[in-house]
Amino acid sequence: MAKIKITQIKSRINAPKVQKLTLDALGLKKMHHSVIKEDTPSVMGMVTRVHHLVEVTKL
Repeated sequence: MAKIKITQIKSRINAPKVQKLTLDALGLKKMHHSVIKEDTPSVMGMVTRVHHLVEVTKL
């Protein structure tokens, strides 16, 4: 499968709790932190939920 790089670009401070939990599930802990994940439907569903807080690039 393809890999994607997910970077948090906006703060989680005023985000609803479900979005904060989604960022935690993706492994994003603070601003400008990046993680590399497999491009699976479950990961893409989480990215869709917080698309306004993260930036996704394909590797």
